[in-house]
Amino acid sequence: MTAGARPRDPRLDFFRGIGMLIIFTAHMPGNWLTLWIPARFGFSDATEIFVFCSGMASAIAFGRVFRERGWTMGTLRVSHRIWQVYWAHIGLFFAVAVSMVVLNRVTWVEDYDYVAYLNLTPFFAEPQALLPGLMTLTYVPNYFDILPMYLVILALLPFVLALHAVGGPLLALGAVAALWLATQFGLTGLPAEPFSDRVWFFNPFGWALIFFTGFGFAAGWIPAPPFRWWLVALAVAILLASVPFAYFRIHQNVEWLTLLRDEDGLFREFYTKTQFGILRYIHFLALAYLAFVAAGAGGLRLIGQGLWGRSVAVLMKVGQQSLAVFLMGMFSARLFGAAVDHIQDILSQGDPEAEIFWSMWVTMAAANILGWLLLIVTAYAVSWLKSKPWQAAAPVPRRATVP
Repeated sequence: MTAGARPRDPRLDFFRGIGMLIIFTAHMPGNWLTLWIPARFGFSDATEIFVFCSGMASAIAFGRVFRERGWTMGTLRVSHRIWQVYWAHIGLFFAVAVSMVVLNRVTWVEDYDYVAYLNLTPFFAEPQALLPGLMTLTYVPNYFDILPMYLVILALLPFVLALHAVGGPLLALGAVAALWLATQFGLTGLPAEPFSDRVWFFNPFGWALIFFTGFGFAAGWIPAPPFRWWLVALAVAILLASVPFAYFRIHQNVEWLTLLRDEDGLFREFYTKTQFGILRYIHFLALAYLAFVAAGAGGLRLIGQGLWGRSVAVLMKVGQQSLAVFLMGMFSARLFGAAVDHIQDILSQGDPEAEIFWSMWVTMAAANILGWLLLIVTAYAVSWLKSKPWQAAAPVPRRATVP
């Protein structure tokens, strides 16, 4: 570590690593494990983990540049990151799109239309019309909507920091809150495709609230919450109270809960994912506080020996390489899903009971484990490449000894 370098916070890397694994699981088609991810028991999910931790990481990565080198150099640093994420988004789109075309052309998956499943048929039908939209982010298919949201939030960062320089945290965070409020009234939607009135699934001006909350904590704009038993009890109560509204086996069997969750109901606006409804924010803050308390001061409780220590180290490595892991997860989730389709068709051979067993348990469990291992390997490989091993000094050859 260089002099003056800020040590990494194990909590940031650990929880971001968990979020990466959950995002992979959530995007694998037909994955029964999605019934057990946090989103099934509350209003927030792994997206909040990703955006909140990205805000914290941005405060660490960019905040020092703004403080020590000024607003112009800080903006250039953020612009460089935007450039990287933008081309990662474009590359991910084409990688997934081409792989879906290939899957549609191989004979053993002829019963599946993977291009249509991802709603990419309009793109291949009119590529000349939609390519400009893809490059300008006015064509954003739903599967490819997280990185565009992150790009816009990053673009907001220099302006928020300029407001901070003028009026401190109150003005900066107040502006972010005002953007969020405008989003709740439908004033900030961005077009997602030129042939309909659909807007971005993740509205960045609403999701900026959770990003800059993470940024504010890491930058010292927002003080860390104290440990209080009554706060722990309140957080637990919030999480428990949200379960009936989120867990499908409850709300689908209770009439008044079903009515509250109806698409035309007013309650839906309070937990909508597109605008980042207030209940998502409250639920995540409660969950984050419990995680903060459980991790201990500086994340000391995360550090351990034996299997626990090694597991934490692996998750931290995944969190440290979140962009590369995210890209691999989004790309490979579709391929693992196609592989499961094929394998379960072979194993079931028309036997409904066998199909249920192989598709819901054995095959999908194996796909999840192999997918997580792929993400872990990706994290370690990218970390090794970033260390520039080709610049390491070559080993000095041993001289032959004379007997």
